[in-house]
Amino acid sequence: MGKSLGARWLVVLILPAVAGCAENSLVLKGQLDKFQQQQVALGRQKDELQTRASALDKDNQDLITRLTQERQRSKVLEDQLAVLRDQLGSTNAQLARLAEDKKSTEQKVQTLTASLQRQGSAPIVPNNSLLSTLPALNLQDVFVRRDGDVIRIELPAHRLFDPGGSRLSAAGSQLLLSAAGEVLRTYPRQIVGIEGHTELDPTTNVPARSDHQLAMGRAAAVYDALVTQGRVQPGQLFLVAHGANHPVFSNASPAGRQRNARVELVVYPEPMGGQ
Repeated sequence: MGKSLGARWLVVLILPAVAGCAENSLVLKGQLDKFQQQQVALGRQKDELQTRASALDKDNQDLITRLTQERQRSKVLEDQLAVLRDQLGSTNAQLARLAEDKKSTEQKVQTLTASLQRQGSAPIVPNNSLLSTLPALNLQDVFVRRDGDVIRIELPAHRLFDPGGSRLSAAGSQLLLSAAGEVLRTYPRQIVGIEGHTELDPTTNVPARSDHQLAMGRAAAVYDALVTQGRVQPGQLFLVAHGANHPVFSNASPAGRQRNARVELVVYPEPMGGQ
């Protein structure tokens, strides 16, 4: 009876302990589950942050690339602006020289006109036959213009000479003799100047002396052809080498430079021999 009672008390004491352990186990399991859920949530947040960081890094790289490109474009624009400023300065300088040349030419024309009036002569006037006959000969790129008391016939260098040289080509000789023949038919006794002009290429550093040498070489080749093939009297002609000093168009474009490279036949008021 005494042992039965002791056993009962032992059971009474053990049951609460077992119940407490079970309760604690459930609490721990719940806390573990909650911790695992938090870990999963943190892992997701970490993945989202890494994705956002990667996107921001890519955006940053794109911005750096765009900034580099904009800097390069800015540098190109600055270089182009510097070139345009140089060209503008060169053009202004050319305009200033042209204005001075025009003033000097006007003074010479006035002096020449006064001299002719004292001698009883009159300045020549370009007649319609010259202006109408030259185009009828199909002389491509040949330009005729009145310049004060003189008449200028522009012959393009690229049609007269071999590229870059002063030797007349076969087609150039034919063009020269055709143009000169018409000029001399209209003004058979007037003094004719042969003026050599070269283009100025802003991309090269060709010395001015070379430009004048080339201009003189081309003028001399025209002179020789007119005297030997055109049977023009040497005393009716004279040579001038202007180099690149008197452009008729801007040298900023290839077309302008091609137009500036020319030989001009210039008909003067004075007759040959002053008669």
